[in-house]
Amino acid sequence: MKQIRIPAVFMRGGTSNAIVFHRRDLPRDRASWDEIFLAAIGSPDPYGRQLDGMGGGISSLSKICVIGPSRRPDADIDYTFAQVQVKKAAVSYRTACGNMSSAMGPFAVDEGLVKVSGKEALVRIYNTNTKKIIRAHFALDDGKAAVDGDLAIPGVAGTGAPVRLEFCEPGGAITGKLLPTGNVIDTLDVPGVGKIRASLIDAANASCFFTAADLGLSGTEMPEVLDASTELLQKLMKIRIAASIAMGIGKDAKDAANNLSVPFIGFVSGPQDAQTISGQKIRGDSVDLTARMLSNGQPHRALPLTVSLCMAVAARIKGSIVNQVARAHSDLNAKIRIAMPSGVMAVAARVRQVNGAWHAESGEFYRTQRRMFDGYVYVRASRVPGVVAKSKETFAPAAEAKF
Repeated sequence: MKQIRIPAVFMRGGTSNAIVFHRRDLPRDRASWDEIFLAAIGSPDPYGRQLDGMGGGISSLSKICVIGPSRRPDADIDYTFAQVQVKKAAVSYRTACGNMSSAMGPFAVDEGLVKVSGKEALVRIYNTNTKKIIRAHFALDDGKAAVDGDLAIPGVAGTGAPVRLEFCEPGGAITGKLLPTGNVIDTLDVPGVGKIRASLIDAANASCFFTAADLGLSGTEMPEVLDASTELLQKLMKIRIAASIAMGIGKDAKDAANNLSVPFIGFVSGPQDAQTISGQKIRGDSVDLTARMLSNGQPHRALPLTVSLCMAVAARIKGSIVNQVARAHSDLNAKIRIAMPSGVMAVAARVRQVNGAWHAESGEFYRTQRRMFDGYVYVRASRVPGVVAKSKETFAPAAEAKF
């Protein structure tokens, strides 16, 4: 069986894994990317395991990143993110991945795309999905991105070198507006569910937040409990469809149902005692709010970074659903501590009102990252016939793709 091999790096960024490609190693015609990405990750897989590819069977482990030099004066690299569906032959470019953002600066430095010196690097990243700038600050070790350090993040075993991420002007990343409907709270009329009060916020990612109590939940339910309740998941998906239409993301119910990547959906509750997936106890007096989120039809074990940022921004918007349940702080620069299944996420968000309108200035948090291997990813030529047909090269077994 003939296979195509494409240079690639496999990296962890925060609580996600992804195949990272150089833009130069992919076809110039982006219409060919989907075929390659699906084959490389191992989708679609009706068994949900992606054993014939590099995916891990859940959305946070089914990702692709593409990096190349940027022509923008305010950026060093361009970063395009692709979310690959597990069971469907679908690839979405509608959103960014905050966790994998933490690996993009180190990748650029280690691959020689950005020249650095000294003890610390600053890489300015332009995310093509959201058209937003992310600044990555991280330590260097002999000219390469440092890996060892003492930062522990929820959901990842061990510790690593910190990467400080600054999301600049994150409002309207998907819809163009921080408040897509213009309202801090909307009442969604959800078929088969009823009326749900929700805050529809778009900061770094489009998200729909409502209270756990509105669905008769405590807010501390574990992902496996949510996964096991088909009735609850169906309700949540109906709410997500209604939110998508209200936010202007989905044209209608069918379009919203087909776009599984955005908006993210989740329920929040006040600070309370809870258990983590690892069995550790979270004390209610050590957090500011409790959250559970879903995307691509799956409950998250660890909150996506962009959604955590969106939630922190929502916590700063007076009167929002998140603001109502979150612990009140007199210090508006204090980090928002969010309890989730894997532990506690701390996010800084700077939000202010300008002429009566809410404006998100920035968000900041720390992640760790690590390059795990590099070389080639192999893709069956039979899985990407369109790519082979468009290429002038005759692919020999295990031939390196040249586009």
